[in-house]
Amino acid sequence: MHVARRTDAVLLLVALVWGSSYLAAKTATVTLPVLAVLFARYAISALTCGALVASRRRRRRWTRAEVRVGSLLGGTQAAVLVLETYGVAHTSAANAGLIISLTIVLTPLLDRTGGRRLPRTFFLAAGLCVVAVGLLTSSTGLHAPRPGDVLMLAAAVVRAGHVALVGRLTVGRPMDPLHLTTAQTVVGSTLFLPLAFTHLPDLVHSSATTWTQLIYLALFCSVFAFLAQTWAVQGTSASRASLLLGTEPIWAVAIGISVGGERLTLWATLGAVLMIAGTYWGQAIERTHRTTTPRTEKEDEACPTMTPTSA
Repeated sequence: MHVARRTDAVLLLVALVWGSSYLAAKTATVTLPVLAVLFARYAISALTCGALVASRRRRRRWTRAEVRVGSLLGGTQAAVLVLETYGVAHTSAANAGLIISLTIVLTPLLDRTGGRRLPRTFFLAAGLCVVAVGLLTSSTGLHAPRPGDVLMLAAAVVRAGHVALVGRLTVGRPMDPLHLTTAQTVVGSTLFLPLAFTHLPDLVHSSATTWTQLIYLALFCSVFAFLAQTWAVQGTSASRASLLLGTEPIWAVAIGISVGGERLTLWATLGAVLMIAGTYWGQAIERTHRTTTPRTEKEDEACPTMTPTSA
């Protein structure tokens, strides 16, 4: 397969895996408490990352900056996953995947480094996404969002802050992505162990199906997706990477409906269309705006996409 096509295929696979993570997390929380699911996901990821670090032929020394930044990002990432997992447990996987995509338009609003002013059209795109959220949380008409939808909104805001923080702390600094990921997963495991301690017997005696879901969340939605994304974006343009990874909410809806048996009402379907259109429009506006100054071009090279990731 041609290198470009192979890269595109990997990025689409990452988007598909992230899109499927919402249904996997929702299904896992049916049989296990949320905190037990989070601890298992982090612990399996930490063990895997540790093994990958140890198996390297040329081992790189850990730097203090990697430990410090990784620990801080581990805390913010844990906050995102708490809100996201509790949220998806109380709403549909399709809604969760669509609402979390708000991160795409929220991140530039929070990341105002360099005093950049976003074009007015970007705020129109953000407004379109807000309307989409209203439609997504409706059934027979507009009404107050359900608890799960509110938690997913909060997760989108916190994730946008996390993504902005990642850029601020890592751009222009030589840091090993695997070291950062390992530090984050170790911090997450440490944070969730005491909270999930009383649920460990339930975790140990979980069914094979539940353990399969937990391993999938850890190995595929976390470790594989991050490393595959890091490899793939080095072989393509930032615009193309953003476009392909931005299909995550589409996959979330498709998997939620086809595999999870979920269904969208007419209003929610319209909201899904507006959300996808709004996030793609906002992403295109921000990307064009970002490449107009030398500084933002440098940022673009260091952080080629701001598409939300499923940790």
